[in-house]
Amino acid sequence: MLTRFTNITNALQALDKVYTNSEIVRKILRCLPRMWMHKVTTIEEAKDLNTLPLEDLLGSLMTHEFSILKRDDEEETERKKKNVIALKSTTNEETDNESDQELALITRKFKRFLESKKKVGRK
Repeated sequence: MLTRFTNITNALQALDKVYTNSEIVRKILRCLPRMWMHKVTTIEEAKDLNTLPLEDLLGSLMTHEFSILKRDDEEETERKKKNVIALKSTTNEETDNESDQELALITRKFKRFLESKKKVGRK
């Protein structure tokens, strides 16, 4: 934004339209998006816009932007951490042996059932 604003003001200076520092500061504060309005209000209340250098304003705005980006990154990593769920696996050999025995018993009974059905079909 600063580069575009500087290019516009330089082009206007070439056309003999010169803005004072306080006018430039006020124009930058007016063009900020709505989510920056609390920062704009803070700057207007805390500092004298007639004597505020452009560099100080830009430094303050860049610091605020950095803190917003940092907070967004922290929220993103926090959200990713919440989405990861790890389940702990335990093995119990006795349970595995019992389930294997039950499976073998069911398989034998099923085979007997099928054999009995084949015999019934022949009669």
